[in-house]
Amino acid sequence: MSDQAAVLHVKGRVLVGPDDIRDELWIVGGRITYERPQGARDIRTVNGWALPGLVDAHCHVGLGPSGPVADDIAEKQALTDREAGTLLIRDAGSPSDTRWIDDRADLPKIIRAGRHIARTRRYIRGFAHEIEPDDLVAYVAQEARRGDGWVKLVGDWLNRETGDLGACWPRAEVEAAITEAHRLGARVTAHCFAEDSLRDLVEAGIDCIEHATGLTEDTIPLFAERGVAIVPTLVNIATFPQLAAGGEAKFPRWSAHMRRLHERRYDTVRAAYDAGVPVFVGTDAGGTLAHGLVAGEVAELVTAGIPPVEALSATAWGARAWLGRPGLDEGAPADLVVYEGDPRADVRVLAAPRRVVLNGKVVG
Repeated sequence: MSDQAAVLHVKGRVLVGPDDIRDELWIVGGRITYERPQGARDIRTVNGWALPGLVDAHCHVGLGPSGPVADDIAEKQALTDREAGTLLIRDAGSPSDTRWIDDRADLPKIIRAGRHIARTRRYIRGFAHEIEPDDLVAYVAQEARRGDGWVKLVGDWLNRETGDLGACWPRAEVEAAITEAHRLGARVTAHCFAEDSLRDLVEAGIDCIEHATGLTEDTIPLFAERGVAIVPTLVNIATFPQLAAGGEAKFPRWSAHMRRLHERRYDTVRAAYDAGVPVFVGTDAGGTLAHGLVAGEVAELVTAGIPPVEALSATAWGARAWLGRPGLDEGAPADLVVYEGDPRADVRVLAAPRRVVLNGKVVG
């Protein structure tokens, strides 16, 4: 131990789990230990309430309003998320190659879903592979190999022929594509605003649905039975009225539909939670939405009626377990955030991290 670099001592209340609270932890060589290191000469102490590094399970690093962005912009996005306490990101679709971030110990860790896969002219221009159903299996296999265990479909979008939201993929092609992703060891998620794509996707074996504003009393039990998670992105759903106003003249049916989905958003999320559907935090940062909004999304889940500790779990302990990444475990990489007060008592504490520790180093 005599040759060690500085040791970090986190003291106060360490929330290893919602009911597993300890008085301190130590960080040695970038990893967590609950045993006081012997012979350490340089010890720095940080006081407060410690949580595992927060998870944003729907975030797009390297994506801007018109598609991929330069690396320096992607770096700023990642740093903004880090400053907000987000240290683990599930990048739910990006056309940019952000593998260089993996070599940066000062940037959040990213689990990638490859690039969005959308139906031709049925998504935001410049974001996705735009293909027809016959090519879906091949593109899903391609992105499963490129990603980090996830693939992202666009399950529904504006159908210009009907003037409303509509499902993008036939049932048979979805089933074959999800089967192929699972064969390759990848989970599948899908962007879905409306109601009519959900049953086919869940019955085809999908693992997660993004936004999920179209859930109803008919489909919520199916999600719960199959264990299909949702990432509601309520800070993004808040923009629906603005989007609806912009499309009112050309697509009045679509605009009215978007407003209805927005109006019942909290009831939808609470009904899903009450039924036992797994709910996780995601902001949909990137594209047109700012990064660093994770605290706001947790607060939105609480507004929807999810108990504060469960909303915390959706960005901390539960989210990390869902993504297969450790929390504040013995020997785990030291990725954690320290706050002034107890975030279980008031989730608004998350908006003001006292210290951010990534790979054992204080970075904020």
